[in-house]
Amino acid sequence: MHFDIGDELRRVRVSRKLSLRSVATAVGVSASLLSQVETGKTQPSVSTLYALVNHLGISLDGLMRGQSQSDSPADPSGYEDGHHGIVQRRNENPLIEMENGVVWERLADGGRDDADPLMVTYEPGSSSSVEAKMMRHDALEYGVIIEGTLTLRIESEVHELYPGDSFSFDANRLHMYENNSGKPARGIWFVIGNKESDSMNLSNLGPAKASGPTLPAKSAVDVLNVMSDAKERKLSQR
Repeated sequence: MHFDIGDELRRVRVSRKLSLRSVATAVGVSASLLSQVETGKTQPSVSTLYALVNHLGISLDGLMRGQSQSDSPADPSGYEDGHHGIVQRRNENPLIEMENGVVWERLADGGRDDADPLMVTYEPGSSSSVEAKMMRHDALEYGVIIEGTLTLRIESEVHELYPGDSFSFDANRLHMYENNSGKPARGIWFVIGNKESDSMNLSNLGPAKASGPTLPAKSAVDVLNVMSDAKERKLSQR
């Protein structure tokens, strides 16, 4: 199900009583580019979409669900075929096509907004930022590559990801995805917002800045370290 991201972004902007020019200035794009995005004449890059979501104060998942539910009145819960969010058919996936060959499909989320489950496709030569600028956002990213090869850049680190490879990192670190191969790369992403921040959704997504919020010390890695320490203490007590 193709998702009209431009129309939905315009609807939210107008509901916030924000001018097109003020939003464009705030996210660092031209007013003409934002107008083309809202009218569907062009698609935003991943980094531009994150910046827009951040400035409008909404979650990406909420943005996508807002239109898909209004377009699917068959079930009071907002899900087609009466599945109540347990099952989501492939043709029901809200789909966003980005500027340079990046496609996001939102997967079943059970009506929750604490994570964005996505099927992500990077066509040959595509990247998360056409300007080659890294981005950051207040979340944890988990994913696994199921097809093709994808390059993940995290600050000065470069990781080549192949089918079956998985990744997990604090998305507050500057990062960017690129497909430098000649075949499409596809994977499953889970983007989990920082539950200890002011918002429990992904509303503080945004572009890279000189400084920004960081996740609390108790990240997923810290939890695993605590579990490992507890296991070692148990073994030493035997």
